[in-house]
Amino acid sequence: MPNTSVRIWDLPTRLFHWALAICMVSLVVTAKLNAMDWHFRLGYCVLALLVFRVMWGLVGGYWSRFKSFLFTPSQFARHLAGKEDHSTGHSPIGALSVFTLLLALVLQVMTGLMSDDEISVSGPLTRFVSGELVSTATWWHAKIGQYLIYVLVGLHVLAIVVYAVRGKKLLAPMITGDKQLPAATRASSDSAATRIAALVLLGAAGGFAWWVSTLGSI
Repeated sequence: MPNTSVRIWDLPTRLFHWALAICMVSLVVTAKLNAMDWHFRLGYCVLALLVFRVMWGLVGGYWSRFKSFLFTPSQFARHLAGKEDHSTGHSPIGALSVFTLLLALVLQVMTGLMSDDEISVSGPLTRFVSGELVSTATWWHAKIGQYLIYVLVGLHVLAIVVYAVRGKKLLAPMITGDKQLPAATRASSDSAATRIAALVLLGAAGGFAWWVSTLGSI
């Protein structure tokens, strides 16, 4: 059966992916330039994006839902042995990298919200936690967390390059949303209605991030 263009990554997922990438680069730049006001603003943007992604992982397009890339240990083993192909959505390794990176980002944002440089800036949650936890969060955010994310992003980029060398293009589908697959492949819903729903969820996530940002002034 000939392959055809199948929508795998819906528009909200693609926009999330690229918006997160832009924010992460900008966060590094603002941190190095000590532009902390912008660093915090971008941090709240990442918080909103992560909250949106969690919600979208429950109700979004089929291949963007978390349940579509939950794999058993035996599936991991078969994939690593080359006995099972996962070329539609995320492969088992790809799914593991996504979950790991999202978890690392959540931890980095949370520790940022509880960080205090004891000079001029502090996160909005510092007033609600102990001084010991503030110190630990500040240490993790500045010394460990950022470098962990550098490593995870580096591995992510390396995987894209390796797959590209092997003839599997992962970057283009995250731009166009489509892959060349058998016509019987299940496609992700990506209609005007689903995009409006995503916009509503993003608005809710943004409202939550804004509320968190006001906690420091309560």
